[in-house]
Amino acid sequence: MRSLISNCWLFFSLLSVMFFLSITETSLASRNEAEMLPKNIQAVLNHRNLEPSSLSVMMIDLESDEVILSWNPDTKRTPASVMKLFTTASALDILGPSYRWSTEFYVLGEIENKILDGDLLIRGKGDPFLTTENVWKMLRRIKQKGIDEIKGDLLIDDSFFNYPNHDPAKFDNEPLRSYNVGPNALLFNFKSVRFFIDSNRRNRSVTITEDPKLDNVKIINELELIDSDCIGYQRGIRIITSKKYDKLIFRGSFPTECEDFSLFRSVLSHDQFNFGVFKSTWKDLGGRFDGELKNTVHDNESPPFYSHDSVMLSSAVKSINKNSNNVMSRNLLLTLAAESEDLPATKEKGRVRVNEWLLQNNFDIESFFLDNGSGLSREASLTVRQVTDLLKFVYRSDFMPEFISSLSINGLDGTMSDRFENDEISGKFHIKTGSLDHVSSLAGYMNYEGKRYAFAIIQNAEDVHKGFGEEVQEALMRWLYSYGNKNILKN
Repeated sequence: MRSLISNCWLFFSLLSVMFFLSITETSLASRNEAEMLPKNIQAVLNHRNLEPSSLSVMMIDLESDEVILSWNPDTKRTPASVMKLFTTASALDILGPSYRWSTEFYVLGEIENKILDGDLLIRGKGDPFLTTENVWKMLRRIKQKGIDEIKGDLLIDDSFFNYPNHDPAKFDNEPLRSYNVGPNALLFNFKSVRFFIDSNRRNRSVTITEDPKLDNVKIINELELIDSDCIGYQRGIRIITSKKYDKLIFRGSFPTECEDFSLFRSVLSHDQFNFGVFKSTWKDLGGRFDGELKNTVHDNESPPFYSHDSVMLSSAVKSINKNSNNVMSRNLLLTLAAESEDLPATKEKGRVRVNEWLLQNNFDIESFFLDNGSGLSREASLTVRQVTDLLKFVYRSDFMPEFISSLSINGLDGTMSDRFENDEISGKFHIKTGSLDHVSSLAGYMNYEGKRYAFAIIQNAEDVHKGFGEEVQEALMRWLYSYGNKNILKN
């Protein structure tokens, strides 16, 4: 009897051990599978001679927190514009989706018979979306409030932000590119002009018009018309500028087949750009002004003559993430610093505010460096695990709808509008893209029949920005979509 009991005990013990080993083996197999690159991804890497070590990937199931794919998740990477996710998410949580900026107008003198005998002062407080349309609305309101002529000067107070000595040529020696514009407390139209170039076959000439029109920028047109298709980098246009970016020379050969071609370029300093926009807009509204531009710091506590409220933060964040707007993101980081009431705002104070927010919400910030908040940086760094941790946190937050709606939808809008058009996976992903020389990145969410996944893909390798990185990303997106399909069928 004792022998029988002993044998039974031994049998059940062995059965338990076998069951445990089976469960452990299944768990390890599942984990190992998640830590292996799918064969189709390996094939793309091999085809493009890209080292697997250059790639970091993290994909998670947001319902179960299960890691479904992990490859170099803790390797420090240069993220490019994927970094904007941290700037915008922290701002939505700290400031709230309904936050608005204000731009204040003060009259320093008496108004009589619609004539201001004195100066008009504009105090900027960081609004990143003062487009030409919004500038027109502001100045129209000034006229409606009883001013047709300004006898004094235009005073600008942009001391709310302290961002000295921004060199637009420092990053890539492209000072005219709009993505290199530095932040400013008074930011008109992203400090950018849209140039429209049109061919006239009848008189064999090329015309250039600009929006907004700036009287303090000289445009010299040396373009020649050639019989050609509308192809080539910048359609054959070269732009040469002066040191102050107040004179642009357009040279080169422009094709006859080009219609409605345009490009955006940044000109002048912030002050001079704002001055030029003010003068042309005021004149268009029928206002009179012959004064000069002066900088000042307005420390008078008297109420403004007029205060313009911006779009809500949720709307601004949508412009930042869908269009990957660098200067708006830079302004937002400085706004976070300004709202901590430690003025003037600096990017260093902004970084501290974001890091504090991350730590308060139990994020690991080792390897994380925000730099200027836009991702246009060689110093900015993070890991894909940190990105998916952020995406998971946001997914369970009160501001999740505003954040997800700010991301580009593949095949439909933003920086993803031309990727996966008319494809079975079109519209299934909400994405933030990123690209610098030798950097290609992508992060966001996938929705498959109500089930959501978060993912981050970053690759740092020579020439990966020349389309090779996008091939890897698209293969990974298709793999995730296929995984979602199998998961639905399995359940």
